[in-house]
Amino acid sequence: MSSALTPEARTESLIDALPFLQEFRGHTFVIKYGGAAMEDDQIVERFLRDVVFLEAVGINPVVVHGGGKAITARMREAGLKARFVNGLRVTDATAIGIVEETLDKEINPAIVRTIREFGGRADGFSGKAVFAARLLPPQTTEDGRSVDVGFVGEAAGIEAGAIRKAIAREIVPVISPIGATGDGSVLNINADVAAAALAAELQATKLIFVSDVPGIMRDPENKNSIIPSLTAEQTESLIKQKVIAGGMIPKVHSAAAALRAGVKKIHLIGGNVPHGLLLEIFTSAGVGSEIVP
Repeated sequence: MSSALTPEARTESLIDALPFLQEFRGHTFVIKYGGAAMEDDQIVERFLRDVVFLEAVGINPVVVHGGGKAITARMREAGLKARFVNGLRVTDATAIGIVEETLDKEINPAIVRTIREFGGRADGFSGKAVFAARLLPPQTTEDGRSVDVGFVGEAAGIEAGAIRKAIAREIVPVISPIGATGDGSVLNINADVAAAALAAELQATKLIFVSDVPGIMRDPENKNSIIPSLTAEQTESLIKQKVIAGGMIPKVHSAAAALRAGVKKIHLIGGNVPHGLLLEIFTSAGVGSEIVP
């Protein structure tokens, strides 16, 4: 479909982006990609074209992908019901095998393949080779119950040598959100948490969450209530007010941890916004929410 923009308008758009291109050239952006934005082929292709664009103009994108909906579907096929506690997937011994298989054998290679089809350069990495995982303790629910979430962990350490080498070679690393313990056990790591830990390790300029949610909204039912900019302290207040709830809680907690560790800015954008990644980075207005220190 041809664009309605005139050649002059297209040129102006490029010129408007120039200061951002100059500012961020050579910088590393960690992008967490997940949710329903991974389910629609057209949205997937549009997002990955944006990633290829970033790499082509000299920015270093690092992609940490989720796979929740695909994992839930595979679990359902196996007769297992998905359960979540505080935004974390309860993962038993059977489920962790499904998680690993879906992330490392299906989703990760598909993302790498698509980036390459669009002329980019990408390599896939199992999170087992990147994240040294530590088992999470039982989680306390809102009603005070203690729930063992099973094979779920956090990134206790990161081996980023191979990731840094890929970045130096201008190759996009694509990483699954699982980790390995010292004894080789595989643990499921919330993709938001994994991306934030990696962004901190790489001292990324930006950590960008691309998901179903277009940003942090004062009214979750009203997508026009997006808060364009807020501080990490303000997010805690919104959690107490239950404005931020469910799966958004680990997202904003990991964002705050990344900011404390030196990441400069966090962005939350909706994956269904056409070229939202580029609009958020290369325009002053943006399209989602940003969290600053």
